[in-house]
Amino acid sequence: MYFAIIGEDFPDSLPLRLQVRPAHLSRIEALQAEGRLLLAGPFPRATPESPDVPGFSGSLIVADFPTQAECQAWADADPYVLAGVYSRVVIQPFRKVLP
Repeated sequence: MYFAIIGEDFPDSLPLRLQVRPAHLSRIEALQAEGRLLLAGPFPRATPESPDVPGFSGSLIVADFPTQAECQAWADADPYVLAGVYSRVVIQPFRKVLP
C-alpha cells in the first residue's frame, strides 16, 4: 500500500537540510531501485509571487510499504528526522487515482 510521508521543516533548517541531503536522497533512491517509490520532492518556500524566498517548508515522499508501522519505522530513520531538519512527520495512507 502507498503511504504519504509529509515532513515539515523547522524554521531556518536549510543549512542542516543541505548538509544531510545526500544521505536523505540515498534512502529515497533505494526505494526507487526497489520499485516502491511513486514520487518524492520538497515544498519550496518560493512562490510565483515571492520567487526569492529561500529554503523549503518540508517534503513529500509517496512510497509503497507493507504496513503503516513499517512506513513509520522507515520515516523515523530518515536523516532529516535524525538531524533535526523536520519538526514533524505525518504519515497517511495514499491511493493513486490519476494519472
